[in-house]
Amino acid sequence: MSRSLKKGPFVDAKLLKKILDKKPATAGVIKTWARRSQISPEMVGFSFGVHNGKTHVEFTVSEEMVGHRLGEFSPTKKFVRHGGKMQKELEAKRQASEIAAAKAAKASPAPAKKK
Repeated sequence: MSRSLKKGPFVDAKLLKKILDKKPATAGVIKTWARRSQISPEMVGFSFGVHNGKTHVEFTVSEEMVGHRLGEFSPTKKFVRHGGKMQKELEAKRQASEIAAAKAAKASPAPAKKK
């Protein structure tokens, strides 16, 4: 559910204070835990380190990010592949085929260029 228009977007006050008098080029990475904070137009160009529960994930804000929340760009869960024994076999076959293709490309001579 979206926030009421009369309330306006939520931006953490401490975060706004950190970027208020700084220029994007000289500010460096601004570390924050305010994942719920929305990205405002004043934040464009700044680099943020948003905490994901373990580390700070760094990214630079662009114009397309305005209106999104900071937490959207700092995933909290790490995807570990599906599968098990069968998946390992498929990956081994894929890797073997890539190696064979690379060897075949290396073995065939490249056509000579004409001047």
